[in-house]
Amino acid sequence: MNQRHRLTVKLAQTAIFAALSYVAFVLQIKIPVPGGDATSIHAGNAFCALAALILGGGYGGLAGAIGMTIGDLLDPIYIVGAPKTFILKFAIGLIVGLVAHRVAKINESTDKKYVMKWSVLACVAGLGFNVFADPIFGYFYKQYILGQPQQMAETLAKINGAATLINAIVSVVLAGVLYNVLRPVLLKSGMLMKETKRTKAV
Repeated sequence: MNQRHRLTVKLAQTAIFAALSYVAFVLQIKIPVPGGDATSIHAGNAFCALAALILGGGYGGLAGAIGMTIGDLLDPIYIVGAPKTFILKFAIGLIVGLVAHRVAKINESTDKKYVMKWSVLACVAGLGFNVFADPIFGYFYKQYILGQPQQMAETLAKINGAATLINAIVSVVLAGVLYNVLRPVLLKSGMLMKETKRTKAV
């Protein structure tokens, strides 16, 4: 597969994962909160993490960021939070990709247990970051960018933190399972490139 064709495939896959992230995000359980705002339970982050496992952190993060930012832009309640969504979802992908591909190099492994362990740990790292970053970033964003009163921004951050934790748990399980189910098929089809054989690791 030449470089140009590989890039075309990656961009097509990124677009597919952006669409999946969008759909999983809009099929949400919305929870109204004080001040006309809302938070939600959704599986959009799972497809962001899955994209990072399959495509790498840059493309995966971009897919999740684009998909869920579009979801925000099309929702009058979430539209003001779209820049925050783009930054945080892109960060999730970058962290998942960093751990999975730079630290663990899962694409070089033939050990299923090793791949399972590190794909889940990568998701935990990326989504764990989001559990802390989303409410903190949201607090400062709502108070200093959107001009909300400090007490309201604080209350919203706490509520959003609880929803983010639930989303993270669901997304780690979903992304971990889907990746390890899809991986053999992707390898066989050539959509996931196995670079070199890797021995069992600790």
